[in-house]
Amino acid sequence: MTSVVVALAEPRASALGADLERDGVHVVGIVGPANLTAELLSEADTVILPATRAALTNELVQACDRSGVRIITLGAGDSRLLGRYGLPEALPEDADAWQIADALSDETPATVPPARPSRRRVIAVWGPHGAPGRSTVAIQLAVEVTRSGQTCALVDADTVAPSLALLLGLGDDSPGIAAACRRAELGGLDAAELGRLATRVETSGGSLEVLGGLNRPSRWPELAAGRLSATLQVCREWTDVTIVDVAAAFDADEEITDDLAGPRRNAATTTALREADVVVAVTAADPLSVSRFLRDHAELRRLIGPTARISVVANQVRPGPLGIDARGQIRGALERFAGITDVSFLPLDQRAADAALLHARPMADVTPRSALVAAVRRLAEALESERSAGPSVTADSRRGSSRVARWLRPAHEARAASPL
Repeated sequence: MTSVVVALAEPRASALGADLERDGVHVVGIVGPANLTAELLSEADTVILPATRAALTNELVQACDRSGVRIITLGAGDSRLLGRYGLPEALPEDADAWQIADALSDETPATVPPARPSRRRVIAVWGPHGAPGRSTVAIQLAVEVTRSGQTCALVDADTVAPSLALLLGLGDDSPGIAAACRRAELGGLDAAELGRLATRVETSGGSLEVLGGLNRPSRWPELAAGRLSATLQVCREWTDVTIVDVAAAFDADEEITDDLAGPRRNAATTTALREADVVVAVTAADPLSVSRFLRDHAELRRLIGPTARISVVANQVRPGPLGIDARGQIRGALERFAGITDVSFLPLDQRAADAALLHARPMADVTPRSALVAAVRRLAEALESERSAGPSVTADSRRGSSRVARWLRPAHEARAASPL
């Protein structure tokens, strides 16, 4: 007899469990999607889940694979998500028990084919604490994407220090991402509505759609995980590329709280990273930022989806804090402590940065010949040419930032001993 766990919301879960029992299916447990345990999975042959990203996590799918537990999903389903895990097509949300029983007896269920690389992408720009230049990179990258002929949206999902509107000279009273998230929760968000909520900015590369951030950091609960996830899904239908500027902290451990249903302070960052096809991970070119980057990189790798790729960028490269061979020092540290061999370098151009701040415009508009603008253009071209590639870097979470500090110390000691 087939044993199943029904992991659906009530009252649907109990009603379906009773119907399955009447049809001769042994139900070993009825729980909410978030309450599945290893003990329940060990007693079951199949688990019935909603076809949502919240329910189908990497950890759950891996646990089911290890236990040999089959997954059957109910609901409209995200074919891209189901295809990523090679799962069967989702049954209707209101499927009867006999339909599920038929699916249980089907030895060769039709699976959703893996999603093909799509031109429409979500790119999250992340970096550790300490202002490594996330927002600057996000803006310049968006300009270069529009220059390539693709439509691009720039989204400020930073719930700690939102800055895109200020950097682009926009008012902080525009609807922006918060209004889009509210519409998404009500089911009224589509591409046309996003176009109405966004502010169009004309740049040297073309028109850029901007969804400004929160005008007060205390409004962070408005960018809840479900809201932002739904908004980013609609963004895929709206523009070719959506670039999301996020805060530094993702702190997955914050979910271990007494109020499991409450909002999460860093939910916007976590959601954007999970939804992204590419994560542009930015570190400043100094020992402190590199150490922080390496400390968080292993957790970042665990957090993102299995098909997402990380592109590592060292920003503000100059000889000062790391000696003459700054690139060699950064490359060596990243390769030694995180296995990162592919790094893009962006030079420090203080004159261009100051001009962009003065005019509240992208650097490409006010200093088009800047070395930084040229470097970001090469980065955009590399991301476009590699969009179908898988993850190119790995991390060893056992290597800590303290070892990085010890590795970088000789350079500091050598400079301290120098008479200059």
